[in-house]
Amino acid sequence: MPDYGHDLLFGTFVTPSASPAHHAVDLAVAADRAGLDLVTFQDHPYQPRFHDTWTLMSYVASRTERIRLSGNVLSLPLRQPAVLARSAASLDLLSGGRVELGLGAGAFWDAIDAMGGRRLSPAQAVVALEEAIAIMRQIWAADQPGGVHVKGDYYAADGAKRGPAPAHDIGVWIGAYKPKMLALTGKTADGWLPSLPYLPGGPAVLGDLNERIDEAAASAGRSPSDIRRLLNINGRFGDTSTSLLNGPPDQWAEELAGLTLEHGITGFVLATDDEYTTELFAAEVAPATRELVAAERRG
Repeated sequence: MPDYGHDLLFGTFVTPSASPAHHAVDLAVAADRAGLDLVTFQDHPYQPRFHDTWTLMSYVASRTERIRLSGNVLSLPLRQPAVLARSAASLDLLSGGRVELGLGAGAFWDAIDAMGGRRLSPAQAVVALEEAIAIMRQIWAADQPGGVHVKGDYYAADGAKRGPAPAHDIGVWIGAYKPKMLALTGKTADGWLPSLPYLPGGPAVLGDLNERIDEAAASAGRSPSDIRRLLNINGRFGDTSTSLLNGPPDQWAEELAGLTLEHGITGFVLATDDEYTTELFAAEVAPATRELVAAERRG
């Protein structure tokens, strides 16, 4: 199932630099003004050179009008899940339904430990992420009777109040590469959000990784199309083509359309801290990619 049929999203992956204080905000405003769908920020709470990602997202929400916001991805070991669920629902309500939730199981464990977070093994971190997602979904289910009850090994809730419900169904997007995380993505997530530079073998491995997600989705009684496939990308615009996503905008459009039609990728998040690159991506690459995919789908 190479094309899962979702509409295409285009966004940016902005460094949440604390200096200059408003640089990341200005880039988000530029992405919103240019017509992109999504602006995202990495989350490393132990990094003093960065703004706190949730505080930054809240400020950006107040400075933008239509663009969606997400961590890319939030560091769960330093974000208590019940509180994170309420934070996400609150910001979603205040922003008019513009929040998505990119989540990671954790990395840089020495830094997490130094901040007071709990050090987990990779296998433990996957279990903890599944427990956290269960708590968050129950918090958001404000129309259900009774309190939140999740008895986990790493996260638990015993009678916590539900609510508030977010303004829209917040997408839980997981950054996953290894088999257990891919299986969890298929079982419970709304989206998959890896980074192209971290894929061993590049785009060629997307088929195998998608297959793992699809198998897990089917085992859980879900359709593979329930999981949106997004991809963090990087590249450089130029007059001539030199390699993947290094060349003119029409080359980018052809290559991104190929990733949609061959591998089901329907969210492209460009890592850039440059306003001109953001505007070019929005003005030339996004519409051309949409046209190519729409034409192929009609055919």
